[in-house]
Amino acid sequence: MDEFWVFGYGSLMWNPGFDYETREIVTLSGYHRALCIRSWVHRGTREHPGLVLGLDRGGSCKGAAFRVDAEKWDSVVDYLRERELVTNVYQERSLSIRFADGRRGRALTYTADRHHPQYAAGLSVDDAARTCATSQGKSGHNADYVRNTVAHMKQLGIRDHWMESVAGQMENILQAP
Repeated sequence: MDEFWVFGYGSLMWNPGFDYETREIVTLSGYHRALCIRSWVHRGTREHPGLVLGLDRGGSCKGAAFRVDAEKWDSVVDYLRERELVTNVYQERSLSIRFADGRRGRALTYTADRHHPQYAAGLSVDDAARTCATSQGKSGHNADYVRNTVAHMKQLGIRDHWMESVAGQMENILQAP
């Protein structure tokens, strides 16, 4: 019997929103975590977009994989499509993941669509920090999203130096007179 996994690299790691049997820290190769999606709804507006995470090509990404009971798979996929495909900036894929013990599996994953108008390529730490420090959408301030993500990654033992740099620079901006 096949196992059904969902890969989380951002808010799904700390707020999956669905029932799962187990969570494991895994590595996904060929993509990296980046604040590369302009948020027009949840963390910004069309007039002043915020930034949220996407999986962009290249590198690798540690994240959380959630094993979902086969009987719940259809409802979980429906939920994730409603959550992740609001503006179709993500592409749904089944990608290979590597577990800490060396096992391999496949997980449902949402990657950034580089051809979508919300895709924001190659932002510097300063540009990303400035955007996140000054944006807000219907789900709250963009800074809270970055803080929560970095804090939860640390709790899970996941280091992302670029995200940590963005969070640090964002705090400097927010604390400046």
